[in-house]
Amino acid sequence: MDIQILSTAYPYRGGIAVFNERLAKEFSSQGDQIRIKTFTLQYPNFLFPGKSQFTNLEYGGDVKITRELNSINPFNWLKVGNMIRDERPDILILKYWIPFMAPCLGTVSRIVRKNNHTKVIVVVDNIIPHEKRVGDKLLSKFFVKSVDGFVCMSKQVFSDLEILDSKANKINSYHPIYDNFGKSITKQQSITNLKLNGDYKHILFFGIVRKYKGLDLLIKAFSKLKHEKIRLIIAGEFYDNQDYYFDLIQSLELDDSIILKNEFIADDMVVNYFCSCDIVAQPYKSATQSGVTQIAYHFEKPMLVTDVGGLAEIVKHGVSGYVCNPDVDSVYQSLNNFFKNNRYDEFASGVREEKKRFSWNKLVGDIKKLYKDL
Repeated sequence: MDIQILSTAYPYRGGIAVFNERLAKEFSSQGDQIRIKTFTLQYPNFLFPGKSQFTNLEYGGDVKITRELNSINPFNWLKVGNMIRDERPDILILKYWIPFMAPCLGTVSRIVRKNNHTKVIVVVDNIIPHEKRVGDKLLSKFFVKSVDGFVCMSKQVFSDLEILDSKANKINSYHPIYDNFGKSITKQQSITNLKLNGDYKHILFFGIVRKYKGLDLLIKAFSKLKHEKIRLIIAGEFYDNQDYYFDLIQSLELDDSIILKNEFIADDMVVNYFCSCDIVAQPYKSATQSGVTQIAYHFEKPMLVTDVGGLAEIVKHGVSGYVCNPDVDSVYQSLNNFFKNNRYDEFASGVREEKKRFSWNKLVGDIKKLYKDL
């Protein structure tokens, strides 16, 4: 098939870029013709809360990526829409995660579909954003009406989409494992690489810090474990008010027990953070799904998630980790149970079994099946 992806990709950084590049690689491995068109401008700098939108690593993939789309220039939307319409791919795949992208992606999609050949399929991370803003629902409705079908990454997203458009063509297909961060290394090697103390066990909180991710719950829960030989690693750039967390750490006298890496973690360093830890904690206050769980599955690490959104669909309680309530005591009780009862080997074995559920081959198969049904 002739397939195009219009979304974030190299030279942009982050989970969405990684997802799209890995998805393209899977299509290519199955003999499909695949190209990625990404942004010339993704976010204006004043709207981007991080330090940089771009990776400092070289592109190592084989899929052709060109920069075409300007998210805030309507004349560009018309140009890109007409370009893809005339190229007539069988499928145009979009990724939807924030209503800000609705005008540009929705406009391009409407133009492309006028060729009466291309089917526009959207892989949906969030149809209703975690951090709500005025106009979100109107923008999402505009976008939803512009495409042919949806691949929802969790049952929560499926339900949210049902609210916006009950007649939308949609399927549920879980986020595949992020297997593109390299092979696992030994815990000792990763601890050495990060200059950690090997006498301690480690909890990992990984990824961009936003309010809904519940890092404050984890810090408070961890404070009850501070007399144990356990340390908490926080690895990710703060998109929330960092002073709130720093003050919390200081007030709980955790300065010496928390390892803080306040920056975006480059792809080639991800392996060190996951292989050095004993458990990956995601104490989210709200969620749909998360790519962090799929990195943890790749490196075969036990997980703690909260029972919000679709997280409980991905982590099986008592098998690959814990599914607990999004409150301090529940997070503490789970972590305490894990370390007191030395459950690492038990849960790691469960992770190895559970990870078989999540493959890129299945996602590609689901996309092609949806295409045939449209």
